[in-house]
Amino acid sequence: MKILYAIQATGNGHLSRAKDVIPALMKRADVDVVISGVQADLDLPFPIKYRYHGLSFIFGKGGGVDLFGTFKKNSIRKLIREISSCPVENYDLVINDFEPISAWACWIKGIKCVSLSHQSALRSPKVPKPLHSDWIGSFILKHYAPSNMHFSFHFENYDDNIFTPIIRSEIRSQEVSTDGHYTVYLPAYGDKKLIKVLSKIEGVQWQVFSKHTKESYRINNLHILPVNSFLFSKSMASSNGVLCGAGFETPAEALFLKKKLMVVPMKNQYEQHFNAAGLLNLGVPVIKKLSKKNVNAIQNWVNEGKVIKINYPDETQIVVDRLLEYNLATQSIEIKKFQFNTPLLKAVLR
Repeated sequence: MKILYAIQATGNGHLSRAKDVIPALMKRADVDVVISGVQADLDLPFPIKYRYHGLSFIFGKGGGVDLFGTFKKNSIRKLIREISSCPVENYDLVINDFEPISAWACWIKGIKCVSLSHQSALRSPKVPKPLHSDWIGSFILKHYAPSNMHFSFHFENYDDNIFTPIIRSEIRSQEVSTDGHYTVYLPAYGDKKLIKVLSKIEGVQWQVFSKHTKESYRINNLHILPVNSFLFSKSMASSNGVLCGAGFETPAEALFLKKKLMVVPMKNQYEQHFNAAGLLNLGVPVIKKLSKKNVNAIQNWVNEGKVIKINYPDETQIVVDRLLEYNLATQSIEIKKFQFNTPLLKAVLR
């Protein structure tokens, strides 16, 4: 069997998960990897067959997605050309981790695409939901990377085919300690904002991993470091707690390491508000934004916060095998093909 495994590279979580998913797939099939996106800081230790610009969301410095920056970085014409050229028809199966180029190529060409992602879990009516609605966010979650079947990950087994997080081997093998510092990863905030707020927390040493610096430096009670997967893992494993965005992989890893956790959901990122609702349901404190108004809440968390006790067993191979069993059982299903060569799309591609 020949598999195309497609990974979204907006952020680092999808690539982190892929480090364990790819070896599990390689035990069962020949695997080619496709990546799209421009916001990741991690490299995969596997050959990349195809790279696309894709459709990336650009992080700002004020706590959310930079909508104008996102618009500037993306081209509809280039996106359509990448979708058209993606050779999904050359594979027996396409497995997709919220990656839009291969997903839309499958939809257009009538090829089966199976989602293996966290985002697909958020479509279940059984997962915790944010108090506010966001029709744009809902539309993105549903249509950004369409698929025929979902195998999903979340903080708990909320529904059928929703599994607990894949914790990468690098984290599972860490020696855990409490060395007195707190680890921070809030990529949607600039260094000035982080320093302004966190320097007001008394009795704390912060190790801050920043997307906005290339050199490490110290100021007040903060050690600012560029993003580095190895150093970040070490920092988390030896920390007293983790303050991070309400993504999926980093909070899950902090919970696995039995660390106190506080999250700040990113503005204009509806997925993170779903995640915040799930974490709040577990007892994890959530603050709306990093600001002076929340200094007391952060200080109280530092002084009195509790570790959430939860178990995340290693089920990566089990999940992969179940997905492949589903593929075998549904080989006879006909996938409807979309007619891509309409006059409008031809005009765009010129």
